[in-house]
This record gives sequence, C-alpha cells and structure tokens, in this order.
Amino acid sequence: MGILLFILLIIGFILLVKGADIFVDGSSSLARRLKVPGLIIGLTIVAMGTSMPEFAVSTVAAFKGANEIALSNVVGSNIFNLLSVLGVCAILCPVPVETAVLKRDFPVSVIITFLLLPITGAYNAYLRPELMESMYDTIGIIGRHEGLLLIICFVAYMIILIVSAGRNHVDEDDEEVASFKKCVLYIASGLIMIILGGQAVVHSAREIAVLFGMSETLIGLTIVAVGTSLPELVTSIVAARKGETSLAIGNVIGSNIFNIIFILGASALIDPIGVNYASAFDIGILVVVTIFVYLSLLVSKSLNRFHGTAMVLIYIASVVFAALR
Repeated sequence: MGILLFILLIIGFILLVKGADIFVDGSSSLARRLKVPGLIIGLTIVAMGTSMPEFAVSTVAAFKGANEIALSNVVGSNIFNLLSVLGVCAILCPVPVETAVLKRDFPVSVIITFLLLPITGAYNAYLRPELMESMYDTIGIIGRHEGLLLIICFVAYMIILIVSAGRNHVDEDDEEVASFKKCVLYIASGLIMIILGGQAVVHSAREIAVLFGMSETLIGLTIVAVGTSLPELVTSIVAARKGETSLAIGNVIGSNIFNIIFILGASALIDPIGVNYASAFDIGILVVVTIFVYLSLLVSKSLNRFHGTAMVLIYIASVVFAALR
C-alpha cells in the first residue's frame, strides 16, 4: 500500500509539471492571439484554472456542511501562494512586477483580505482573547448575505479586467501564433492534467501523512492547502522560467482574489461558514503577509533571490506555528 501511494505521488507530480507546461504555452499563445497583456490572462483564465482544486474542495465541503474546511483551505492556500509560490519563483529567477499590478490588482487583493476581518468576525479574537476557551470555539459566521457581497465583488472585478483588456491591446509581430482552437485545446488539456495531478498528490500525500502519524488538523492546515495550491506553484514556476513573469504574477494575485471573493462567496451561499479562533488567527496571518509582500513590491518593484528566500522562511515559520499551537 505504501509503495503504491509513493508511485501515485510521483505520477501526480509528473502530471502537474507537464500539464503546467502545456497550460502556460496555451495561455501565452491565447494572450498573443487576443492581443491582450499576459497579465490579464494570468489574472483571469490562468488564475481561475489553477484555483479549480480549491474550488472543488471548498464547494464539496460546503455541500457536506463542513465549511470550516472551505475557510481554512482558502486562507491557507492564499498564504502559500504569496510566500511560497512567489518566493520560489523569485529564488529561481528575478520577478519584475508591472505597474498595473501595484496600482490595481494587488490593492484589490489587500482590500478584500482586510474585508475578511469584519465579514468573518475574526477581529473579535483580537479584541477579546480572554473569552477563548478552545481554539475551535466559534466566534463568527460568514452568512449568505456576506457570500452574496463577495460574489458581487467578483463580478465587479471581472468587469474591470474585461474593460482593461479592451483598452490595452498588445501589438504583436508577425511570428506565427497558434490558432484559437489549438490554444483552447492546450489550455483545456493542460488544466485537466493539472487538476488530476493535484488530486493525486493531495490524496497520496494525505494517506502517507496518516501512515506517519500526523494529526488531521495539521494535515488540513498544510497538505490540503498546499496540495490544492500546487497548480499555482508549478504553473507560476514554469511561466517564470519561460520568461512569462507577468503571467506568473497574475496567476498568484488573481488566484488569491478568486479564492476569497468567488470560492469563499460561493461556499457561503451554499452553506453559512462558521469561523473559529484558529481560523481567525490564520486570517490575521494572511492580512500581515499580504501587507508585507505588497510593501516589499512597492519598494523594490521586483522580487529577487533575497526576497524569495525570506518569504519561504516566513512560510515555514507560519507552518511551525500552526503545528505547535
């Protein structure tokens, strides 16, 4: 059984890497064919595509009434995206950041992350910590009204991106560009491989962790969140290595925005989400991390190996905190 799990893990990683390679080629070709910036493709098609594992996990959890998983999955994935995905990309090669990201997309990410504090009631954990008897006491709830608000924010953001794409056509040279059908085929096949590979990795890693005696709580905070973010990680690394850095940045920022305003919103519409103290502290960490990365980018306008190493180390520290609390 153990050997089969390791084989499944290897197959999953192969599907992820190859699928990401095909997916990035199809996405960048589509951007050239539509004459829109790669950043817009990264913020929309790529971000939504690589967030499908989070969407699947969170909506299934919502239908089963286990919505704490939906919240912890989104928050954990966003922390991983910002620190590990961007961090690893920066370690491998410098990642310049476009002005549009700093002026439009990252501020949106910061605002909606802050919005989680009042929507979830997480601020109660910081204002009255003396009331906490257990890390899993409920302190707030994301109801259907809040879910609808998040979905409205998603629609508004998509409209902004569509308008921006219409205003910022990119003039390409006369090099041969793949047909629209071929682009769609590449994107679809790559996405299928990414999702199947991600599921294989998450399942096998979870079972291997159980074999080694890890707790369910630690598995949920680490393996599930990291596993569902593997598409973002692999896709962004491949994009960065291919010189498509705007697509890599757009993938991460777009995925974080998509995770909160669409996935969390849809999950809350299906079934209201209970928020406990543990989730409140994780939301606080996400807020701090989001501000830290944004300020770092504002100052340096790019991410280098030093930034990447610091970000990965901070992520490791956050995982250790989650394991020890």
